[in-house]
Amino acid sequence: MTPTFRTSRPGSAADPSRRHIILVGLPGSGKSSVGRAVATQLGRTFLDLDLEIERREGRSISEIFGENGEAYFRAKELSLTKELQQVGNMILAPGGGWITIPDIVGLLRPPGRLIYLRVQPETALQRLGTRQTSRPLLTRPDPGAELKRLYGQRRAAYETADHVVDTELYSLQRVIEIVTELASSMG
Repeated sequence: MTPTFRTSRPGSAADPSRRHIILVGLPGSGKSSVGRAVATQLGRTFLDLDLEIERREGRSISEIFGENGEAYFRAKELSLTKELQQVGNMILAPGGGWITIPDIVGLLRPPGRLIYLRVQPETALQRLGTRQTSRPLLTRPDPGAELKRLYGQRRAAYETADHVVDTELYSLQRVIEIVTELASSMG
């Protein structure tokens, strides 16, 4: 049975012969905003993994973390990623910690390609604004320090991406253009 996802393009073909483009980075790096726009421009399917997990679970990521813990959530990310092996041609925006799950990147890459949307923790926190309260790992007393800690833990994994786009150097529109160009050239 082919997996069913709630995506930005209902009924669109998730062609398994075409590679996924996976956007990685900290919360606030622009993965969802950029991914949605790039998918629209390229006529591809966009999938925000956090939103898909929320849809399937019938509750928010914060509720999942609060009721079942981070390990349960990471297991859901892993399960969803395994399903994504059966399809292709999507622009994927996993959560910031997705890349920390052992061997998860290897499930989609190759043939999938990673684009790291690099942002400094301070900028990411500003971009998140009031939305940071919906991020379970940022509900700690000092979300800025927590984001710096997460960045320190994840940076090396993010840097293994096929391409790095420094989102602080460009406007959102220019980042979308750059990622669209990269995604087009990667097929």
